[in-house]
Amino acid sequence: MKGSFKGFFAALLLGLGLSIGTSLFAQEVAPINVNTADAELLAELPGIGPSRAAAIIEERTSNGDFTDAQALTRVSGIGPATVENMQEQLTF
Repeated sequence: MKGSFKGFFAALLLGLGLSIGTSLFAQEVAPINVNTADAELLAELPGIGPSRAAAIIEERTSNGDFTDAQALTRVSGIGPATVENMQEQLTF
């Protein structure tokens, strides 16, 4: 009886852990449009904090919309590695 309780409890914990884990991974994040997003939303992108978000907005205001992810390298402090890390989360 004692062994079956341990097995049941272990299976219950495993099932609970798997259901929580899969629900976290199942949530998709909507891509962020860098040409319309505000600074707060842009700051959520990997490698972009408040100062780079402000620089993105300043760049698009001064020089026009971004046409693709690589165009973000126009912003000081955003290089190819940063673009690569976030390009799946972007739209234009």
